[in-house]
Amino acid sequence: MTGGEIVADVLVGQGVRFLFTLCGGHISPILVSAKARGIRVVDTRHEATAVFAADAAARLTGVPGVAAVTAGPGVTNTITALKNAQMAQSPLVLLGGATATLLRGRGALQDIDQLALVRPHVKRARRITRVRDLAPELDLAFRLSREGVPGPVFLECPVDLLYPEALVREWYTGRSPHEGGDRGAKGEKAARTLGDRARHWYVGRHLGRLFGGVEPRAASPADPVSRPEPDEGGVRRAAALLSRAERPVLVVGSQALLSTSETDALAEAVRALGVPVYLSGMARGLLGPGDPLQMRHKRKEALREADLVVLAGAPCDFRLDYGNHIGRGAVLVSANRSRDEVAKNRRPALGSLGAPELFLRGLARASAGPLPPWAAWGEALRSRDAARDAEIAGQAEATAPGGLNPLRVCRGIEGALADDSVIVADGGDFVSTASYVLRPRRPLSWLDPGPFGTLGVGGGFALAAKLVRPSAEVWVLYGDGSLGYSLAEADTFARHGLGVIAVVGNDAGWTQIAREQVEVLKDDVGTVLAPAAYERAAEALGAVGLRLDEAARVDPVLREARDVARSGRPVYVNARIGRTDFRKGSISM
Repeated sequence: MTGGEIVADVLVGQGVRFLFTLCGGHISPILVSAKARGIRVVDTRHEATAVFAADAAARLTGVPGVAAVTAGPGVTNTITALKNAQMAQSPLVLLGGATATLLRGRGALQDIDQLALVRPHVKRARRITRVRDLAPELDLAFRLSREGVPGPVFLECPVDLLYPEALVREWYTGRSPHEGGDRGAKGEKAARTLGDRARHWYVGRHLGRLFGGVEPRAASPADPVSRPEPDEGGVRRAAALLSRAERPVLVVGSQALLSTSETDALAEAVRALGVPVYLSGMARGLLGPGDPLQMRHKRKEALREADLVVLAGAPCDFRLDYGNHIGRGAVLVSANRSRDEVAKNRRPALGSLGAPELFLRGLARASAGPLPPWAAWGEALRSRDAARDAEIAGQAEATAPGGLNPLRVCRGIEGALADDSVIVADGGDFVSTASYVLRPRRPLSWLDPGPFGTLGVGGGFALAAKLVRPSAEVWVLYGDGSLGYSLAEADTFARHGLGVIAVVGNDAGWTQIAREQVEVLKDDVGTVLAPAAYERAAEALGAVGLRLDEAARVDPVLREARDVARSGRPVYVNARIGRTDFRKGSISM
């Protein structure tokens, strides 16, 4: 078997359905062998997109996503996406091509120290130097990517490990595998000098080590990986604290959704607890669009008024103002897989190290029985939510200088969302505005970058979402700034027949940055874009382009976009929006 075939067999055994890539000679055997074994090879227009797609596939399925990229610039182009996956705690395996083992460090094409570059951004970075090590190292990579706090793993696969042995021997020795012994004898005769003979000996010895000991192996299923169990005593203490609370608040973060096959059990536990809950990141949609327990607005005020706050997979980072959103008199309970994050910036009264979804399920069991008298507290929060929703509805009807009111566009999208839909968030001001309006319909139906705040995830995330859930409507919301990172992926959607709906909030600027920069520094330098005709650019790349610049056309244009997407064609809606003060003062640091 070739190394490429060995890699492909392991991917099959691990349950990998999609291999994301941008082609390169260093990795061609992996791509060809994966395709031959029924894995769908999805080629993108940028290596970062391939890794973003692997990240999203992992988040939606629980199976580590896989991307393969060529050596040198292929690997360097993945760094931002790798770091995004590391910070979002997404399990994925990145296969990086590399120069031939005997040429490393000798000035070969695209030969750099890739491990030094990648190592800080992954759980493990490993260079494979023998064909027989490919399978065990890959199996280990998949296991490590899922264990404990999940994250990316990098494997460097030199090109001479992947091609057929006979061809590699020809590369090194100059002897064709189709030529007979006479040619070989003449070649040996020609090696008259001591240096030639030493080189032939060294190369032969190296090739023996490179290809030696490879044994046939059938694809085997992935080993189960146990989740870190929370301490039962801690769960019982948390239940006791909850029973005495009068104003409890639960915050569920993305980490609680890592067990993708058990989201229904998690939702059941949250409902059984009966605690007012705020859902963040990938947890959005856990309870559907209208559960009375879920609060959406004024979270900061609720946390400051609460006497007990339970954080489940949600660290006290910038999103909670480093813990300052939580009142100083509140009892804090934190459940997290990460030892660093369970007490980040704010020491909890009770820290539970383990899977937060298991903590919540245990807490629900330990708290079974009549709910404490929280009805008035919950009703106060719901009334506050309803007032904010009414305020937003009123603001959506106001005019916005320069174009459509972005709130009106977002309310149109909310009204158009199907029950089976996935929302991908890739942008600053427009997308953050949408987060106040859109209500994800089901668990695992909201994809945003995570704590790294990375722009450019949209193309890869939407690509994976439509592949993993082909019957779902996939909406990707772009700002006109973020669209620049993955506009070319319109070609990828079109080539692969993926009916993705992209809505571009086009206000001709990097508005989230301009808000503060112009007010504080009195200069818009670097924040101004052109009001480009993005729908025409998308058409040139094989998608359908629609322009939206009239309020009366919001709903008809979105209906047309849905119809186009159902036909299997991607569609880009260029929504010309104006400027509002809706998010004034909301920049995060």
